[in-house]
Order: sequence, then structure tokens, then C-alpha cells
Amino acid sequence: MPVTYDELRKELLVQERDLAAQLEAIAHSVREDGVGYSNHMADVGTEVFEQARDVSLARQLRRSLEDVERALSKFNDGTYGICEACGTIIELARLEALPSARLCMQCQSRREGTR
Repeated sequence: MPVTYDELRKELLVQERDLAAQLEAIAHSVREDGVGYSNHMADVGTEVFEQARDVSLARQLRRSLEDVERALSKFNDGTYGICEACGTIIELARLEALPSARLCMQCQSRREGTR
């Protein structure tokens, strides 16, 4: 049975909650201002690696949360499921796979081909 827009909205709400919780969980460990001082180079290297990993993860979570919030706002203004590039309806199969999709497959393929 095909997915419905109501189910997609519910999925986006779950994703929003989960992403916000993940972001909050790592927020305490993310320090973008620098690493501490240590007496051993290996400890400093490990700390730098972990800091870079956490900062990268936090940035990705923020971007994903922004995408989900944008999709939810489109439900409110009646534009959910409409391609931002060409204005056609995004296929339900694509929205089921990626509920926060902003582009139809054709426009997404075109965008990826130009990179």
C-alpha cells in the first residue's frame, strides 16, 4: 500500500524529535574553540580526532534537523511534496525514502551531475 502524506508528516515529526535528541546528547562534548592541554602527544591526537568527529557529527545533525523542519513547514504552507526547482510533484516513492526531499529525482540527478 502506498504511503500517505499524513504518514510522511508523522515520520518527519519522529525524525525531528530524534535528531533534536541526538544533537542535545552530543552538544556537551562538542567544543569548537580548541583542545585542552596534555602531557602526551597521543592524548592530544586522540582529543583532536574526537573533537573533529563530534563537530562534524553535530553539523550534520543540525543540517538534517533543518531539512526536516523545512519539510514540516512546507506542510503548513501547502507546498510539501513540490519540487523546489521545477515545481512538479515529487514522487511518493522518493518521499517515502527521503521524507525531507526538496527536489524531484530528475532535478536532484541534474544537480548531482553538475557537481
